[in-house]
Order: sequence, then structure tokens, then C-alpha cells
Amino acid sequence: MAAASSSKQMELNPRGIPRAPFVDNVEEYVGGKDADVEGVIKKFQETSAKYRYMELNLQQRRKALLAKIPDIEQTLSVVNFLAARRRKALGEADEEGDGDKDSDDELDDLLDGDGGEEAADAPLTTLFELNDTLFAQAEVNETGEVGLWLGANTMLMYPLAEASELLAGKLGSAKKSLADAVEDLEWIREQVTVMEVNFARVHNWDVKRRRERRDAESLLTGKGGDGDDSDGEDK
Repeated sequence: MAAASSSKQMELNPRGIPRAPFVDNVEEYVGGKDADVEGVIKKFQETSAKYRYMELNLQQRRKALLAKIPDIEQTLSVVNFLAARRRKALGEADEEGDGDKDSDDELDDLLDGDGGEEAADAPLTTLFELNDTLFAQAEVNETGEVGLWLGANTMLMYPLAEASELLAGKLGSAKKSLADAVEDLEWIREQVTVMEVNFARVHNWDVKRRRERRDAESLLTGKGGDGDDSDGEDK
């Protein structure tokens, strides 16, 4: 029984978060009928606090990813648009692949709507966001490269093909991280529930044990009192 409990306690999810042990036999788990449960309850509280801390971190991570993924998708869309525009200006055939067909159709519509070859040769006119409510119009001289912010006030220039590949990889990683975070949150909530059940079972067992002790003491005290009264009447 102890070995089974140990194996359950050591079971981990794919990200290394341990499974909470379920207390099946409370008396055996706490160490016997006369064992002190304060240490067990304290351990349960510490374990639950750790799960709550991990849950909070995962919630923050999920929130950050939910905000980050649309930004990456938007940036990737712009890079793909620039790459398609440059291919059209150079007279190259569009790359065929298993990409998003809807996105490809949108790029074709944008390019065709600009007037075809002549628009592709002309400088690209666009709006740059200065802040949330202020934009500035500017012309972009396309060089076949694009600057990407990498964080820590660092920007690097990438060829359009490399930029698209880099962003696609980051987008895939972000989506996988989001799926992992959601899965871990579900796992942790399950373990928190198990710990709450464990706490309730141990607490109820301790309350029942204390009640039985009081009843036993009251019964013994009652018998002793009856014996004294009978002796007094005989005298």
C-alpha cells in the first residue's frame, strides 16, 4: 500500500508537475489510530499552496501568450505580403505550399487591387503607428529585407524569406506553449481538488476519532459514578 502511494505521488505530467496522492485509507496514511494529524494537515496545506502558486504563474503565462500570438500572426501576415509583393515585382512565380489558403487569397486580392505589376514596382505607401491613436503616412522603399524586434531594444534585419520562416517557427512555438499551459492548468486544478478532498477526509477522520474518544471517556466516567452510588446505598 505504501509503495502504491509513493508511485502515485511520483507520477508527473509531461511538464513535470507531480500528481497529488489520494488518501484512500486515512488511518494508515497518518500512521495509526493514535497518530497526530497536525503534521499531515500542514503538509497538505503546503502542497496546495505550491499548486496554487503554479496555477497563478500559468494563468499569467496563458494571458501573455493570448496577447502575443495575434501580434506574431499580424507580423507574419505583413512579412508574407511584402514577400509576395516583391516576388511579383521581380516576375517570380508565387511559392506553392501547404500554407493557409485564405491568407494566400487575401494577399492575391491586395496585390491585384493595387494594379498588378505597376503597383508592385511603385513604392509601398502605408501608415506607421506612432501611438494608440496617432498614425503617420510614409513610403517604404523595399529592399527585400525587414527589421524584426527581438526584445531588449534589439532589432535585426532579415531577408523576407528568413523572417517569414522565423516568425512561423515562433508562432508554432507560441501556440504549442499555449496548449501546454491550458493542459497544465487543467492538471493543476485536478490536483488542487484532490488535495482539498484529502484535507476533508483527514479532518473528518480526526473529528470522528476525537468524538469516539470523548464518548469512550464519558462511558467510563458514567460507569464509575454508578458504582459509587450503589456502594453508598448498601452502607
